[in-house]
Amino acid sequence: MWKLSLAVGFAAGYVLGSKAGRERYDQIAKVTRQIARSPSVQGATDRARQQAGAVAGKAAGAVADRVGGRLPNAVTDRVPYLNRTRAEAEDGWGTVRP
Repeated sequence: MWKLSLAVGFAAGYVLGSKAGRERYDQIAKVTRQIARSPSVQGATDRARQQAGAVAGKAAGAVADRVGGRLPNAVTDRVPYLNRTRAEAEDGWGTVRP
């Protein structure tokens, strides 16, 4: 994963700092769009989004379980998720509590 981040960083730096002209920028942008639209990249993006949602749901559940009952009403009124019971699995952001 860090290699991909490094490659994206180098590409972004090249595009932003390049003096190669508009043609080179357009060429890089076209290739980037093609890569982003590829089915394998779309699938990886969807899997990452689902995994992030699951992790966020677990984290929110842990926070609600540990501090939900000890927070002042001013906070729990603004964050309704902290008042929910375990029977309500959906948190409203598309994540699910285990």
